Amino acid sequence: MGSTRRRFVKLAALAGPGLAMAPQGVLAAAKPMRLLILGGTGFIGPHQVRYALARGHKVTLFNRGRQPETWPGEVEELIGDRNTGDLEALQGREWDVCVDNPTTLPFWVRDAARVLSGKVGQYIFISTISVYAANDKPANETAATAPYEGKDAMAETQATLGASNYGLYGPLKAVSEREASARFPGMTTIIRPGLIAGPGDETDRFTYWPVRVARGGEVLAPGDGADPVQFIDARDLAEWTIRMAEARAFGVFNATGPAGALTMKAMLATIAATTKSDARFTWVPAPFLDAHQVSAWSDLPVWVPGQGDTAGFARRDIGRALTFRPLETTTTDTLAWFNTLPDARRAKLKAGLTPDRETALLAQWRSSRAG
Repeated sequence: MGSTRRRFVKLAALAGPGLAMAPQGVLAAAKPMRLLILGGTGFIGPHQVRYALARGHKVTLFNRGRQPETWPGEVEELIGDRNTGDLEALQGREWDVCVDNPTTLPFWVRDAARVLSGKVGQYIFISTISVYAANDKPANETAATAPYEGKDAMAETQATLGASNYGLYGPLKAVSEREASARFPGMTTIIRPGLIAGPGDETDRFTYWPVRVARGGEVLAPGDGADPVQFIDARDLAEWTIRMAEARAFGVFNATGPAGALTMKAMLATIAATTKSDARFTWVPAPFLDAHQVSAWSDLPVWVPGQGDTAGFARRDIGRALTFRPLETTTTDTLAWFNTLPDARRAKLKAGLTPDRETALLAQWRSSRAG
């Protein structure tokens, strides 16, 4: 595959509800920009591209050529591979802003800087809310980040991390943040999203709940309903990122929502009302779930206990100028997207309890109470 191959994709057919369509009613930006988006074909990248096009910006993507997309406008696509250091397609080019979406590995930032230093006016690094060292109390952007305790962060690759890298994800993102700030001094914007939701999410970490609640019946719900939850629609995150580029806003920013406090009970009630579901929620305490090896965040996504070591995880300070679409909209659009997927994909969610396990756990919970 030639790393300098460039191709242009113009107006094409829609890929699915709420996914390929350009945002409606978007005003043009006061000053068009040249945007370079590293990794624009994943989850948030396509939303960034469509919003940027609607605002009148010129967009260039750089990736390995996977996941061909269709765009509602002209997009330049450059091909390369950051795993192997193939950044030839970026050589000798200049952009107003670079948005780095997929990076966890610090050497990706280092290598990008070797090519882009002095060639971009702003470097936006998409990090994660998981960079914080502690989750036991609410934190703003000044809180300490998790230390990397391996031998050499710059030597970490996808091969060394393997399939299970959750324990290193936050620390390596934190190292990547510091590398970005050092390599692009005075022009770095670090955005730390929380759980990202909405159409296009292949993790099912939010999708599980609209799908499960819409199915109806007795639903196992975690805790007592009072635990806080935070997440952000991918489209809100993408649009805000482009506005941060337009504003030349530098610094570190938490990016999660909603604007006000939201509990697990309120979230599920809203999803039930939106989907017109007959779901009945059975609230099962965290100690019972823990005793039965039911994991917060994965078996019961979005949720983590609002006490103890995770008391602050869903209470991050988000006092920034984000805007949020209603939970009802995220729920409706997520389900619409999910229902366009192949039957085999929809039959096996990537997060959440399987129906059989949920049924068994509910039976065990009722039995424990009867005893």
